[in-house]
Amino acid sequence: MPNWMFEKSRGVALRLPAVAALVLALAACTTTRPAPPEGPRIDQSYVRMYGPVQDDGWNVSAIDVSKVDPRYLRQMVDYNSPYPAGTIVVDPYERFLYLVMENGKAMRYGIGVARSGMEFAGKAEVARKAAWPRWTPTQAMIKREPDRYGKVADGLDGGVSNPLGARALYLYKNGRDTLYRIHGTNEPWSIGKAVSSGCIRLFNQDIIDLASRVPPGSRVVVLNRSQSGQGTVPNGPMAAGPLTGAAASGGLS
Repeated sequence: MPNWMFEKSRGVALRLPAVAALVLALAACTTTRPAPPEGPRIDQSYVRMYGPVQDDGWNVSAIDVSKVDPRYLRQMVDYNSPYPAGTIVVDPYERFLYLVMENGKAMRYGIGVARSGMEFAGKAEVARKAAWPRWTPTQAMIKREPDRYGKVADGLDGGVSNPLGARALYLYKNGRDTLYRIHGTNEPWSIGKAVSSGCIRLFNQDIIDLASRVPPGSRVVVLNRSQSGQGTVPNGPMAAGPLTGAAASGGLS
């Protein structure tokens, strides 16, 4: 073999171990790379609870529960209340609505409330319920935001684009309409915030659930600021875990 060929083959032979070492080093880097951090674990019962709903011909979109503060998801909590089972207690300052149940429990729902403070506090009753209700802005709303509400002064038919959402509970006091409603919303991002024009809004999935649990005539108590937090157990309501059985299906315990 000519010297030049010998030297070339010898150089290749010398380089092979170096190449193999480099490959092994790269492989080692690949196998020891830490796994990317996992996102927050989502309870699949909540994914199902806030999944898409077909209701009276309307399609209610799913809620991305990964983007919702878990406090505002529907859950059974410990709740010490002086009110009998079946009473709705609204705490607009804590952004919760409680449906009082037996044995120191309540079903808790996250709510959105008025931006400028409450327009009603005290006791009332659910005079009637409506599915996919028609909505007409009040004169106060039109005066306050004419560009937004003036163009719908004659009202809107029920549907997914209606501000009252899938259900509305109409609150009366001493036989008179308080103009205060507990209703759904087409703005799910508003739950837990103070953005609405005076009424109490819930996720559409939650107002459908709540409306199925409370008959007309049900008592409603809307707390004022000094009463906020009333009934919560020490250190706040403690979730009792995913809903099952009657609680999940809509029956009072």
